[in-house]
This record gives sequence, structure tokens and C-alpha cells, in this order.
Amino acid sequence: MESARVVSLAPSVTEIVWELDATDMLVGVTHHCGVDSDDVPAVGGWLNPDYEAIRACDPDLVVTTDSLQADVRDELRDRDYRVVHVDPRTLGDVIDSFATVGRALGKPQAGHDLAWRARSRIERVRRLVRGRPRPTVYCEEWSEPPTAAGNWVPDAVRAAGGEYPFLPAGERSREVGSADVEAANPEHVFLHVCGRGERSDPEAVLDREWEIPAVENDAVHVLDDSLLNQSSPRLLDGIETMARILHPDAIEPND
Repeated sequence: MESARVVSLAPSVTEIVWELDATDMLVGVTHHCGVDSDDVPAVGGWLNPDYEAIRACDPDLVVTTDSLQADVRDELRDRDYRVVHVDPRTLGDVIDSFATVGRALGKPQAGHDLAWRARSRIERVRRLVRGRPRPTVYCEEWSEPPTAAGNWVPDAVRAAGGEYPFLPAGERSREVGSADVEAANPEHVFLHVCGRGERSDPEAVLDREWEIPAVENDAVHVLDDSLLNQSSPRLLDGIETMARILHPDAIEPND
């Protein structure tokens, strides 16, 4: 299996493959995966892959993720590809997916170790923020309309030492109105708008004139969207980044 030819159809999967030190297996990725190599061609988008380009890659395995890719997964299986599909909804699911991808690539020990390191990093953050006041947090993954982040983000906020009253972990992100946000009274806002990287504009929040402590105290923070939106090891960086912002006296800037 070490010589398996793998097509990754999601940036999160490609990041996991990278962390598993298995990029030599990649023979195709999406336009969104950020792999800069003439040896690894792009095979289209996340939701609209080019099936002929995938065929040209002659993969032994295609990896997909999320229910939004269910139709892509089914089409690939109908074309007789071996497909491994991961669909994490919670933080625990995300970590479990590291081991799943490792097994699919024939690197079960590497997948197990990556999941173990992830759990260790999260537990370390939890230990550092334990017993401290937990500020209320609003995470926005889309701004038009304002959309509160769901899935694993509520778990991530709580691991970082915050409270997240907008929706429970595992539920899809949902649109929120001014009344919803003002009722929650968040002390911090994190902007991580899909596809924007670090280019989200805090004015998208400030212009709404929400009467919340986060606005009054200039606590609207922009994060690279991959730190919270991507179900990959990047999420661990996101948790640590949020924890440093929420609890600067507990976690040093370079900790």
C-alpha cells in the first residue's frame, strides 16, 4: 500500500496526508488544496471535480469528505473507484478521521500517532485554561448573511476556554440575526469566512452596530479560515490561537 496512488478531493484530506508524511502518494488534488507541484495535477474543484482528470491520474484510492461531497463520492463509486469518505461533525470526529485516513493509506501507525498528538495538544490547552472565566464567543464562517459556525467549532471554542451558545457541536452552521447575537452578548468575535484566508474584514461586523461587548471592546478577531473551517490538523492551531486570545495570561504567545 506504500505505493498507492491517491487523489484527495478536499483540502482537509490533503493536509492530513501531508501530516502523515505521505504526499509522495498524491497523484491528484483539488484547485483548493494548495499543493504547488507539477507532479500533482489539480482535478477540479471540491464540489465539481473533473472526472476525466481523475481517470487520467489512475488512482488506487480517492478520498472525499463531508456530506456535501456525498454525490461526488457516489459518482466515483459508480465508476468503480475505491473511495474512502470521512464526514466529521464534532472535534472528536475530526481527530478520528486522522486515523481513518492513515489506515486507508496503509499508514495505520502514523494515523494513530497523529490522532494521539492531536488529543494531547487539546488536553494541554484544556489544562491550561481550566478553572478560568469562560468568555462567550461568536464565530462567523460567513458574513452575507451572518452565519454562526457549527460542526466542530463549538467544541473547539470550549476546548480553547470559551462558551459558545449559538448551536451545539455536530449541527450545521446556521444564519443568525442581530437579536440572536445580542442576546448571547459575546465578549469575542472570531471571523473565519470561508475562502477568505486572513482577508476577512472586521468592518463586516462593526458596520452592523451590534450592541455587544466584543464590538465595544474592539475584540473582533480575524483568523485564517483554515484554522477553524478545515477538519484537519490545522484545527489544532486554531484552538491554540483562540486560547491565546481568550486567555493571554494562561498561554504565552509562542506557547
